[in-house]
Amino acid sequence: GPVLGGLGTLVVVKRFAFFSEAVGHSALTGVAIGILLGEPYTGPYGSLFGYCLLFGISLNYLRNRTGLTPDTLIGVFLSVSLALGASLLLLLSGRINIHILENVLFGSVLTVNSQDLAVLAVVAALTVALSLPNYNRLMLASFNPQLAAVRGVPVKAMDYLFVVLVTVVTVASVKVIGAILVGALLVIPAAAARLLSQSLRGFFWLSVLIA
Repeated sequence: GPVLGGLGTLVVVKRFAFFSEAVGHSALTGVAIGILLGEPYTGPYGSLFGYCLLFGISLNYLRNRTGLTPDTLIGVFLSVSLALGASLLLLLSGRINIHILENVLFGSVLTVNSQDLAVLAVVAALTVALSLPNYNRLMLASFNPQLAAVRGVPVKAMDYLFVVLVTVVTVASVKVIGAILVGALLVIPAAAARLLSQSLRGFFWLSVLIA
C-alpha cells in the first residue's frame, strides 16, 4: 500500500493512470505465456516480469518516437496484449482450470505463499531504493520535461525508470490484490492527496497514508 501510494503521485502527475491499468491487465498474458513454457501457474514470475517489462519498455520506446498520444498507444498495446492472452488461454484450457487465472484480475489473499511475499518484499525494497533518491528529478521530469532538461535532468532515463518501477510493482502486487486493485491503489490515493495537499511533501506523504 505505501509503495503504491508513493509511486502513485508520479502516475497522477504524469497522467499515466491508464498505463498502470494496461500493465496490470497484460499480466494475464504473462501468466498464460509462463504456463505455456512450463512454469507453475501459482507463480510464473519469470514470464510475468519478462513480458510485462517488455510491454512497458516497448510502449515507452514507441511513445517517444511516434506522433500518437500516450492514451492511444496504450490502448493499442492493451488490445493486442489481451488478444494474445485470450488466444493462449484457449490453447491452455484443456490443461488448467481457467478460473485460476481470475486471480490475476482480482487477486487472492488466501493463495499467497512465502515466495509471493519474498518477491513483494524484494520489489518494494528495490523500488524505495531507486525512487526516493531520484524522486525530485522524477517529479520534475513528469511535471515539466522541458524545464527538467534545462536543469540537467536526464528526462528519457527518468521516463524509463518510472516505467520499470510501475511495471515491477504492479506485477509483484497482482498475485495478492489483483490488477484492478493495483490500478486503484496507484491512482485513487494520489488523486485524493493532490486535492487535499498544499505542498509536494504533503502530496507524497498524504498519498502514502491514504494508500
